[in-house]
Amino acid sequence: FRSEHPEKVVDFGYRAIHETTERAKSIIAAFYGHGPRRSYFNSCSNGGRQALMEAQRFPADYDGIIAGAPANYWTHLLTAALWDVQATMLDAASYIPADKVPAIQSATLAACDARDGVTDGVIEDPSRCHFDASVLLCKGPESSACLTAPQVAALQKIYSGPQDAKGTQVFPGYSVGGEAGGGGWPLWITGAGPGKALMYAFGTQFFTNMLYYNAAWDWRTFTVDRDMKAADEKLGPVMNATDADLKKFKARGGKLILYHGWSDAAIPPANAIRYYESVVSKMGAKNTQPFVRLYMVPGMQHCGGGPSPNNFGQASVPLGDAQHDISAALERWVEQGIAPGSIVATSYNGANPASGVARTRPLCAYPEVAHWKG
Repeated sequence: FRSEHPEKVVDFGYRAIHETTERAKSIIAAFYGHGPRRSYFNSCSNGGRQALMEAQRFPADYDGIIAGAPANYWTHLLTAALWDVQATMLDAASYIPADKVPAIQSATLAACDARDGVTDGVIEDPSRCHFDASVLLCKGPESSACLTAPQVAALQKIYSGPQDAKGTQVFPGYSVGGEAGGGGWPLWITGAGPGKALMYAFGTQFFTNMLYYNAAWDWRTFTVDRDMKAADEKLGPVMNATDADLKKFKARGGKLILYHGWSDAAIPPANAIRYYESVVSKMGAKNTQPFVRLYMVPGMQHCGGGPSPNNFGQASVPLGDAQHDISAALERWVEQGIAPGSIVATSYNGANPASGVARTRPLCAYPEVAHWKG
């Protein structure tokens, strides 16, 4: 993105999906003689942000929308990225190497895994887990099994989320219990080394290239009060899909399903809850329930993956099984008026559906939570 092409930022922010949708409908109408009877949008991450942007800005584009792990509060998400970068890298002693992340996860699981009735390596509802990071403080020589005092302080900042100068949280912190694994913190937050995490790349490049157009801008100078404010003012109206007023989408019969993995190391899971609750607050629970659902997925990482069942049709076209397929559940809701209840998530032996089912678990519509009864 260059300063002489601000329209590219607008295209990325909200225009491209809408333009693509309108052109696609025109092509379909020209070929078949009529436009599509129903239209659906399903995507995750930035695609989840685009999904909510469609529901908010262009409510006539789609009848049913699935917004997975939405990066909808873009300016605050990238603020959080630099908050974590500074927490772990301003002082070299604060950096948490990848070989210490398994110990962090072991400690969080020890604190809260059994709260849902079964010890299975997954925390059903991390929001109810009160984890004290200081339990990881090294009592003797430093090792991969413990953290130094600066590392404990950095860990606490990652869990707490970014705060302004007054101490007010401006975006949620990351949830406990999903730190390790291939899609965990070593990929997104801490990196294989300092400056090698994906959120480091997203955060630094957003402020350097999309906001300030200044290749010399230094993340070490970042402050929440100054730089987040600048991002909110300049790019918030373009990038943020945070409007809680979905009356127009509801009025034309639109249905919206959100989902987010509780072990997401890219986008803090509580962000999805905050957006959902903002809609309930704006429109009222009785007006929200008929057209919006949120599913929080225990143990799932960013859009998929993780140690728990995390296949529920979120990345496929509808296959007709509304009990196990969130896309089919949305289609049935739109076309038959049958609202979805719990959705069954599945994990397979060796991650291969052909090898058989390893485990299933129900995903409850928020705020309900599943509890093992034996």
